[in-house]
Amino acid sequence: MDALLTSTLIVALAEMGDKTQLLAIILATRFRKPLPIIAGILAATLANHALAAFAGVTAASLLDGPWFRYAVAASFIAMAGWTLIPDKADDEAGKASRFGPFITTCIAFFIVEIGDKTQIATIALGARFQSVLWVTMGTTLGMMIANVPAVYMGHELVKRVPLRTVQIVAALLFLGLGLWLAAETAGLF
Repeated sequence: MDALLTSTLIVALAEMGDKTQLLAIILATRFRKPLPIIAGILAATLANHALAAFAGVTAASLLDGPWFRYAVAASFIAMAGWTLIPDKADDEAGKASRFGPFITTCIAFFIVEIGDKTQIATIALGARFQSVLWVTMGTTLGMMIANVPAVYMGHELVKRVPLRTVQIVAALLFLGLGLWLAAETAGLF
């Protein structure tokens, strides 16, 4: 249950102001069909994050040892810094618009999420919790918590949510998780 809750919270906060959230707003204003866009976000996120969680679990099982746990801790601390850097929308939405809202969203979200901070976080969470299922469910739920309102409220959401505050809270969560993992590996608790 820790894997599900931690993954959900970290990704929901990290996603605020992220390029995929901006992509959700762009797609919502372009297609004006929220349900196929939401379904596309769900499908793309499930596929992308399942692969990322699997990569994290696999890497952790192959590279077990204190040095790997320190590397995972360092990746969470690096994510804290990366979270404070605001993203700009990529132009992925326009590349597949002839396919309709569902396919366009699936393709765009899957591509834009590659190498994104939420995908990297999913890899690290998979390595930390050793659970593809719970980490994928949690990170996907976090993505949906952040992106469904973006689809329905579009530009109004950006005006009302203090994104810098959310980014700082997300960064503190990443930092805390990284420091906790490092302290746990060092045997401090």
